[in-house]
Amino acid sequence: MKNTRPSRRLVLACVALLTMFSGMASAADLPADVQAKVERAKKRLVEMAADPAVVAAVREANGRDNGGMNNGKWVDLPDTDPAVKAMLSSKVSLQIGKWEQADPSINKILLRDQKGNIVAGSTKPLIYNNAARPVFANPIKGQVWSAGEIKPDTTTQIPSVHVAAPVMDAGKPIGVLQAGVTAN
Repeated sequence: MKNTRPSRRLVLACVALLTMFSGMASAADLPADVQAKVERAKKRLVEMAADPAVVAAVREANGRDNGGMNNGKWVDLPDTDPAVKAMLSSKVSLQIGKWEQADPSINKILLRDQKGNIVAGSTKPLIYNNAARPVFANPIKGQVWSAGEIKPDTTTQIPSVHVAAPVMDAGKPIGVLQAGVTAN
């Protein structure tokens, strides 16, 4: 039987095109109910980003080499790959998964190191390193951030608003905790 499922590379290319074209339209204000969910999620992310286990996981990740992993290699890894399984089964990923399950308005939570590389998460993200994207580039400067528009999430394809908070260590941003807030 022939596999008719699209490849991860094809999905990534389609998402990139959708993101590019949706960014051309002006971002309207978020509906009040969605904005309220975003504000709650931002406050909660700040609390989660300050959790000692989260800070320790980012500190540890910042001190090691990523083994040459990049977005192209990551996209090709199946969910059963040892690197993916290790990331998803780490102690901090399991905690992040519990946090996600506890909040029905959040559809994913990801933890990234100071370079934008994935450290932990509630799911395998489509993108390994998102350093150039606003969801990372803004909060790594030390400020909580949220997008001003609803877009399909690159990993879940759920219409979402991205929110992110810096992971702080001794007053310095060392990583980013990001989430997708479901917009329906």
